[in-house]
Amino acid sequence: MSTRQVSVSRVIDATPKEIFDVLADPTRHQDFDGSGTVRSAKTSERLEMGAKFGMSMKLGVPYVIGNTVVEFVEDEQIAWRHIGRHRWRYQLEEVEGGTRVTETFDWSTALLPRAIEIAGYPTKHPVNMEKTLERLDGLVTSS
Repeated sequence: MSTRQVSVSRVIDATPKEIFDVLADPTRHQDFDGSGTVRSAKTSERLEMGAKFGMSMKLGVPYVIGNTVVEFVEDEQIAWRHIGRHRWRYQLEEVEGGTRVTETFDWSTALLPRAIEIAGYPTKHPVNMEKTLERLDGLVTSS
Protein backbone atom coordinates (compact mmCIF):
# COMPACT_ATOMS: atom_id res chain seq x y z
CA MET A 1 0.00 0.00 0.00
CA SER A 2 1.36 3.38 -1.00
CA THR A 3 1.93 6.09 1.55
CA ARG A 4 0.53 8.56 -0.98
CA GLN A 5 -2.91 8.43 0.61
CA VAL A 6 -4.79 10.33 3.28
CA SER A 7 -8.05 9.10 4.80
CA VAL A 8 -10.78 10.32 7.11
CA SER A 9 -13.47 8.08 8.67
CA ARG A 10 -16.81 8.66 10.37
CA VAL A 11 -19.50 6.32 11.68
CA ILE A 12 -22.87 7.28 10.22
CA ASP A 13 -26.14 5.95 11.65
CA ALA A 14 -27.38 4.57 8.32
CA THR A 15 -27.02 1.38 6.30
CA PRO A 16 -24.26 0.93 3.73
CA LYS A 17 -26.95 0.84 1.01
CA GLU A 18 -28.44 4.19 2.07
CA ILE A 19 -25.01 5.82 1.97
CA PHE A 20 -23.84 4.10 -1.20
CA ASP A 21 -26.99 5.20 -3.04
CA VAL A 22 -26.01 8.84 -2.40
CA LEU A 23 -22.37 8.28 -3.40
CA ALA A 24 -23.39 6.50 -6.62
CA ASP A 25 -25.69 9.38 -7.65
CA PRO A 26 -23.56 12.09 -9.32
CA THR A 27 -26.39 14.63 -8.94
CA ARG A 28 -25.92 14.39 -5.14
CA HIS A 29 -22.17 15.06 -5.11
CA GLN A 30 -22.61 18.81 -4.74
CA ASP A 31 -24.82 18.13 -1.70
CA PHE A 32 -22.09 16.36 0.27
CA ASP A 33 -18.94 18.00 -1.10
CA GLY A 34 -17.09 19.57 1.81
CA SER A 35 -14.58 21.47 -0.33
CA GLY A 36 -17.11 23.83 -1.88
CA THR A 37 -15.74 23.16 -5.37
CA VAL A 38 -18.41 20.83 -6.82
CA ARG A 39 -21.19 22.78 -8.55
CA SER A 40 -23.29 20.25 -10.50
CA ALA A 41 -23.24 16.95 -12.37
CA LYS A 42 -23.19 16.78 -16.16
CA THR A 43 -24.95 13.40 -16.03
CA SER A 44 -27.66 11.87 -13.89
CA GLU A 45 -27.04 8.17 -14.52
CA ARG A 46 -26.25 6.06 -11.47
CA LEU A 47 -22.54 5.30 -11.28
CA GLU A 48 -21.15 1.81 -11.92
CA MET A 49 -17.75 0.36 -12.76
CA GLY A 50 -16.28 2.16 -15.78
CA ALA A 51 -18.94 4.89 -15.81
CA LYS A 52 -17.79 8.26 -17.10
CA PHE A 53 -19.31 11.39 -15.60
CA GLY A 54 -18.60 15.08 -15.77
CA MET A 55 -18.82 17.62 -12.98
CA SER A 56 -19.02 21.39 -13.12
CA MET A 57 -16.50 22.71 -10.62
CA LYS A 58 -15.15 26.00 -9.35
CA LEU A 59 -11.74 26.45 -7.81
CA GLY A 60 -11.11 30.15 -8.35
CA VAL A 61 -12.53 29.86 -11.87
CA PRO A 62 -15.28 27.58 -13.18
CA TYR A 63 -14.31 24.45 -15.10
CA VAL A 64 -15.65 21.02 -16.04
CA ILE A 65 -13.83 17.82 -15.11
CA GLY A 66 -14.42 14.35 -16.50
CA ASN A 67 -14.26 11.38 -14.13
CA THR A 68 -14.19 7.61 -14.52
CA VAL A 69 -15.32 5.09 -11.89
CA VAL A 70 -12.29 2.82 -11.35
CA GLU A 71 -13.35 0.84 -8.26
CA PHE A 72 -16.86 -0.41 -7.59
CA VAL A 73 -18.30 -2.92 -5.15
CA GLU A 74 -22.02 -2.29 -4.58
CA ASP A 75 -22.71 -0.97 -1.06
CA GLU A 76 -19.00 -1.35 -0.11
CA GLN A 77 -16.62 0.73 -2.20
CA ILE A 78 -16.55 3.28 -4.99
CA ALA A 79 -13.69 5.35 -6.39
CA TRP A 80 -13.28 7.67 -9.33
CA ARG A 81 -10.42 9.47 -10.99
CA HIS A 82 -10.03 12.23 -13.54
CA ILE A 83 -7.33 13.13 -16.04
CA GLY A 84 -4.70 13.56 -13.30
CA ARG A 85 -5.30 9.90 -12.35
CA HIS A 86 -5.50 10.48 -8.58
CA ARG A 87 -8.51 8.86 -6.92
CA TRP A 88 -11.28 9.74 -4.52
CA ARG A 89 -12.40 6.55 -2.77
CA TYR A 90 -15.25 5.80 -0.37
CA GLN A 91 -15.26 2.55 1.61
CA LEU A 92 -18.26 1.47 3.66
CA GLU A 93 -18.12 -1.01 6.52
CA GLU A 94 -21.11 -2.00 8.63
CA VAL A 95 -20.25 -1.53 12.31
CA GLU A 96 -22.12 -1.22 15.58
CA GLY A 97 -24.02 2.05 15.41
CA GLY A 98 -24.21 2.20 11.62
CA THR A 99 -21.64 2.33 8.86
CA ARG A 100 -18.01 3.41 9.01
CA VAL A 101 -17.42 5.55 5.94
CA THR A 102 -13.80 6.12 5.00
CA GLU A 103 -12.98 8.71 2.38
CA THR A 104 -9.49 8.46 0.88
CA PHE A 105 -7.59 10.84 -1.36
CA ASP A 106 -5.14 8.53 -3.16
CA TRP A 107 -2.48 10.15 -5.30
CA SER A 108 -0.33 7.01 -5.58
CA THR A 109 -1.79 6.55 -9.09
CA ALA A 110 -1.40 10.22 -10.08
CA LEU A 111 0.46 11.24 -13.21
CA LEU A 112 2.27 13.98 -11.28
CA PRO A 113 2.28 12.94 -7.60
CA ARG A 114 5.05 15.36 -6.66
CA ALA A 115 3.04 18.30 -8.05
CA ILE A 116 0.12 17.29 -5.81
CA GLU A 117 2.46 17.27 -2.81
CA ILE A 118 4.02 20.64 -3.71
CA ALA A 119 0.50 22.13 -4.02
CA GLY A 120 -0.17 20.92 -0.47
CA TYR A 121 -3.27 18.86 -1.26
CA PRO A 122 -2.36 15.93 1.01
CA THR A 123 -2.47 18.26 4.03
CA LYS A 124 -5.37 20.46 2.80
CA HIS A 125 -7.80 17.72 1.77
CA PRO A 126 -8.42 15.99 5.15
CA VAL A 127 -10.18 19.08 6.54
CA ASN A 128 -12.52 19.12 3.52
CA MET A 129 -12.96 15.36 3.75
CA GLU A 130 -14.15 15.72 7.36
CA LYS A 131 -16.68 18.31 6.16
CA THR A 132 -17.74 15.97 3.35
CA LEU A 133 -18.44 13.10 5.75
CA GLU A 134 -20.32 15.45 8.08
CA ARG A 135 -22.50 16.62 5.19
CA LEU A 136 -23.00 13.04 3.97
CA ASP A 137 -24.09 12.11 7.50
CA GLY A 138 -26.65 14.91 7.48
CA LEU A 139 -28.02 13.85 4.11
CA VAL A 140 -28.64 10.23 5.01
CA THR A 141 -29.80 10.70 8.60
CA SER A 142 -32.08 13.74 8.22
CA SER A 143 -35.14 11.87 6.92
